[in-house]
Amino acid sequence: MTNDIAKLILRVALGAMILFHGFHKIINGVGGVKELAVSAGFPEFLAYGVYVGEVVAPIFIILGAYARAASLVLAFNMAAAIFLAYGNSLFSLGKHGAPLFELPFLYFVMSILIFMLGSGKYALNNK
Repeated sequence: MTNDIAKLILRVALGAMILFHGFHKIINGVGGVKELAVSAGFPEFLAYGVYVGEVVAPIFIILGAYARAASLVLAFNMAAAIFLAYGNSLFSLGKHGAPLFELPFLYFVMSILIFMLGSGKYALNNK
């Protein structure tokens, strides 16, 4: 039972935090992501994939509906975010000594953990 509660906490915490990023992009658009994608040589339309990674996938993760698949989508989204936003400064440290890409990396790791552990007992799929 404790493992299932831990999986629920992990899913809800990750999903909720990512949804804030998704809602921000719904309200303000994906202009910044478009700029990053184009400057890296990718087509502009790929920036709209962030809605899948930061709105749709977190909802599935929170609900525990196909959480493993949704967590892979989110992990890919976070890997792309790290590459696009921090690729040139991957080994740079922030003012508190942590890598600049600390937060998206944390989300990436949490996504991989959900993929590995599954959604647990307290989920729509119970897997």
